[in-house]
Amino acid sequence: MLVSSLRREVRGPSRRFMSSVSISLKGAFTPHRCETPEESAEATKEELMEYYRQMYIMRRMEITCDTEYKARNIRGFCHLYDGQEAVAMGTEAALTKEDSWITSYRCHCMALVRGHSVKGVFAELLGRVGGATKGKGGSMHFYNKSQNFYGGQGIVGAQVPVGAGLAFAKKYKTPDGEKMPIAITMFGDGAANQGQVFESANMAALWGLPLVLCIENNQYGMGTSTERSTANVNYHTMGNNIPGLKIDGMNVLAVKKGMEMVREFCSSGNGPMFVEMNTYRYHGHSMSDPGTTYRTREEIQEYRKAKDPIEYVKNVLIDNNMATADECKAMEKELRKDVEKALVEAKESPEPQFDDLYQDIYVDQQGKASFPPHIRMPDRMKSLSFE
Repeated sequence: MLVSSLRREVRGPSRRFMSSVSISLKGAFTPHRCETPEESAEATKEELMEYYRQMYIMRRMEITCDTEYKARNIRGFCHLYDGQEAVAMGTEAALTKEDSWITSYRCHCMALVRGHSVKGVFAELLGRVGGATKGKGGSMHFYNKSQNFYGGQGIVGAQVPVGAGLAFAKKYKTPDGEKMPIAITMFGDGAANQGQVFESANMAALWGLPLVLCIENNQYGMGTSTERSTANVNYHTMGNNIPGLKIDGMNVLAVKKGMEMVREFCSSGNGPMFVEMNTYRYHGHSMSDPGTTYRTREEIQEYRKAKDPIEYVKNVLIDNNMATADECKAMEKELRKDVEKALVEAKESPEPQFDDLYQDIYVDQQGKASFPPHIRMPDRMKSLSFE
């Protein structure tokens, strides 16, 4: 139940608008060897509207990706994020751009909150030069160094040791006694029991690295439920002596509040922390998975009805007289148009040229493009020499 308190009123002809509310987060957190975050969150109308806007864009972007994939305009692997938007939005709201972020191949929405545009996401998926990585990375390999986003990883769990390296860099570059930027490495429940996760966590604990090991528990690793794949379904406790926190990943306010505490803990030199985001994906594991052979349509609809992260924020706005249903509907209509326009513009971007194939691979000591003496092509007669 929402617990709201009036902070300031703006009087209108027929109703009163609240500019901020206090929202109950009771039951949203389960701690392990750490304190429980405060179980309430203050939120302004501006904050809530921004969460609503951003998550709605994410949802429309992913649904559009579904349509374009089925039309065979997007090829290859494609893992969609609809249902999990609160995790990306709430995490970004709690971090700073100095914090490094690396995640799995389900990375479109993280790329969006870390500085890429909807047009750039579409162009990348379509294999166009206007894409986030010039059309050469595709769905699983977004990247934005200027925003400390180190992308999606195509290999399950491979981002975890890289994330530990990012955390090592943060500690190494921070003067003694100062708070550190942190690194967060996100992975799914399907990767949680890999050896490299435990090795990375152990190193991070021994060296006191500011690392957040964040499990996005969307209940299924591909088509296998957590109950069938792991002996310990409380993923936030898997670090044993390493503190952990389970967060309601369908609630953007809970994610933000929980991650603020986690960031403060890791930044202050206390070492790593496990976080379990309890969330749910509406699509199958990837576009090749219908998502209904190992779960029922009724289960999916129940999550949509009871826990949808976008509807939650919309209801907070309406229930607390911060916005009307008509205002929300009008904004949704405009955002749909914006996403549609971004798709059209992405399709206007050209495809990469052949010479782009061997660009952006090597750099010299000055950071400029460099090439090895010889690049062998599948057709030997087309091999390249730079000597």
